[in-house]
Amino acid sequence: MRIFGIDPGLQRTGWGVIDVVGNRLVHVAHGVIKTDAKEETAQRLFTIFRDLSAMIVQWKPTHAAIEETFVNQNPASALKLGLARGVGMMAPANLGLSVAEYPANLVKKSVVGAGHAEKSQVQMMIKVLLATEAVADAADALAVAICHAHHGATKEKLGGVMAGGVR
Repeated sequence: MRIFGIDPGLQRTGWGVIDVVGNRLVHVAHGVIKTDAKEETAQRLFTIFRDLSAMIVQWKPTHAAIEETFVNQNPASALKLGLARGVGMMAPANLGLSVAEYPANLVKKSVVGAGHAEKSQVQMMIKVLLATEAVADAADALAVAICHAHHGATKEKLGGVMAGGVR
């Protein structure tokens, strides 16, 4: 199973790819898509969609997962994050993949063991679990992929996630 994890954001969208080989998790690739704050929102969203789509085509995952949006105190920020998340879901869906969604607390708990872990703790555990260093947004995306590796099989049995493939 190859899992494509996404940590959405309008300024920085993290992505990460892992393989599940038996009971081992193997790092494949990761990165961050950065957008220019001076560009119009539509152009920034298109950049995220285009670049995520290119990574999905390149790495050919069988599964995709994304972090759910947490409620933000600032409605404008929450709306922008929601837009980026929507595009983050649309890119894999457009290429034939179902997209599993996981709350941030479950993602952190799956990797660190605590639902309210700091970003630095997630980065440290990604280094331990996958033997790779990643900046915060990419580490968070790899954590989403790991969360799916731990919880996705249960969702599939319950009909919540269907295995897909890149067309």
